[in-house]
Amino acid sequence: MTPDSNTFATPPDAPFFVAEPNGVPLPILFDSPHSGIVLPADFGTCAPVAAIRSSWDAFVDTLWAGVPAQGGVLIGACFPRAYIDPNRAITDIDVQLLAEPWPEPLAPEKYTLRGMGLIRRDALPNVPMYDRKLSVAEVRHRIDAYYRPYRAALSAAAERTYARHGALWHVDCHSMKSRGNEMNVDAGEARPDFVISDRLGTTADPAFTQWVADYFSGAGYSVQVNEPYQGGDLLAAVSDPARRRHSIQIELNRALYMDEATFVKHAGFDALKRDLDAFAAALADYVRAQLAAPHAAQ
Repeated sequence: MTPDSNTFATPPDAPFFVAEPNGVPLPILFDSPHSGIVLPADFGTCAPVAAIRSSWDAFVDTLWAGVPAQGGVLIGACFPRAYIDPNRAITDIDVQLLAEPWPEPLAPEKYTLRGMGLIRRDALPNVPMYDRKLSVAEVRHRIDAYYRPYRAALSAAAERTYARHGALWHVDCHSMKSRGNEMNVDAGEARPDFVISDRLGTTADPAFTQWVADYFSGAGYSVQVNEPYQGGDLLAAVSDPARRRHSIQIELNRALYMDEATFVKHAGFDALKRDLDAFAAALADYVRAQLAAPHAAQ
């Protein structure tokens, strides 16, 4: 569906897209797990469309569309994170949402308790996503038809790339509100232009994380590392820095490129797109240099 529609549409056959490298492949993998906005017919939400859109990483897949031209793979979700979030662990289920007990052990994180788990309880603060409880069968369908296929596609791309090159640089792509709301740990606080995360140094060599942060700082942007975001579950799923598998998360401040109230691109979009294209080219150079010196610090 289009962002301005108030109707539900059947999602495409695949719940994700994969854009393969245009030129010589490099061990670069980008994914955008929250840029989908096609609402599945069985969503059954009572939340206003505007509230659902607030969790949409609008246009993030478009902003990073230059990655394949630099030898990288780009994967993106077609379904919205408001329906099911592929960046959460499968155990991040909010029991308050369920009409019956979940048959397996759960381990909800702190953000799950704030209503932002695998299946969201709230679209916005005090805006419920549902006016009913969800059955185990409903949740399992979302996991099997959307969550697992997306994760499998990302894993397959990572394994294929790593097998070919013996190394991997993975970037998980997101956008963020310019200020946190009451569901966030930084409620009311202004956010920087970029947040670069590596789960506190555990999913990438800190030197790579710092290189990315320094790149965007050098381009004139305000940058923070691991604050207020430390990185989601997809980083942990893909990474293994000891084996040269590095995963970071990049959050873009939405105010850089769109009107946050209307979700319409503004004049900053093209400038940001050019800067992200330039970063993708710089990353390709960085990766080629790392591959040429395999025993150097990664």
